[in-house]
Amino acid sequence: MSEETIRDVGCRDWIALAEQLGQVSVAGTNGDLPTRRSAHTDHLTARRYDPRVRIPTADEVLSGNRAALARAITAVESTRADHSKQAIALIEELLPHTGGAQRIGISGTPGVGKSTFIEALGDHLTAQGRRVAVLAVDPSSTRTGGSILGDRTRMPVLSRNPDAYIRSSPSKGNLGGVGAQTDATRLLCEAAGYDVILIETVGVGQSETQVADLTDLLLLLVAPGGGDDLQGIKRGVMEIADFIAINKADGELRGVAKTTASEYRSALSLVRPKWPDHPTEVRLCSAVTREGVSELWDAIDARWTSLATNGELERLRSTQSVSAMQRHVTSAVIQLVRNDRHRVRAEHLEAETRSGRISPFAAAALLVDDIADGLIGRP
Repeated sequence: MSEETIRDVGCRDWIALAEQLGQVSVAGTNGDLPTRRSAHTDHLTARRYDPRVRIPTADEVLSGNRAALARAITAVESTRADHSKQAIALIEELLPHTGGAQRIGISGTPGVGKSTFIEALGDHLTAQGRRVAVLAVDPSSTRTGGSILGDRTRMPVLSRNPDAYIRSSPSKGNLGGVGAQTDATRLLCEAAGYDVILIETVGVGQSETQVADLTDLLLLLVAPGGGDDLQGIKRGVMEIADFIAINKADGELRGVAKTTASEYRSALSLVRPKWPDHPTEVRLCSAVTREGVSELWDAIDARWTSLATNGELERLRSTQSVSAMQRHVTSAVIQLVRNDRHRVRAEHLEAETRSGRISPFAAAALLVDDIADGLIGRP
């Protein structure tokens, strides 16, 4: 397989990273990838999980080095205690260099064309000189915990754009539509110089409202003929959406899209607006033909500028920071339950609950009391 072919399928970043790490040299293989699969994949896997892997410095992230950014995000997403401590220290050092980006959430039902739309919007923004980071969240298996993480393959053009960065992360069972560390990943991307952060959620539903705590504005994508979508989306997401775009509004579906837009405008009349002075806008667009995409972004940009000017954006982000702290406290307590100190007790209570000898509520209360006693008893 030639390097040109690899580039065509969006693997240029893999080549650059592999060569930088010294794992493989494309030039040294006469244009072909190594034939011994285990010779390089095993070594790459070992480096990824090796505790001696170096966490990047703040200067490396600030320089815009993509490999350094990738390593920093991996550290943030790691469940290792040592990686977590180093990642938090890195974020604290980078924090003064964050906050200048536009944070936009993008949600929608499966099949509505979120990835196609994001690629169209990303191309438009990079053509204007913007640097775009796409944080895509993939659902995790409830059985194995694994995720496909295939968003780059759905954005082949944008993935090769030097002014765009795409990162797929597993949801790990998080019900808010985003990953547990998406907020930290967003800060790292801002520090690396990306001034537009697009956060693509797992899907859309009543529980997918956490994305509002991570973004400045939320765009909800729906398909023409969205009567069923309107029922499935429910009130929760409708209340937090700043813009609703009827995608695929082209060809024979354009008339249907106009009807769908009217249905959503009627539904919004029954919902309290997120911002008193900024009602939710409903627009038409086509990610395939790119029609309406630039106009939609102009409206989003104007709304963001208005919020930033009147101080509402600063107040929103302050509230979001407190919500982020509360989420991570919850996550930290769960990690405490899983550590060696409390694992035996937790497993015992799980067995008691499984057998029906104790209720889940009493078991949870006992475990929390044990953890609290342990924390209070620390020197």
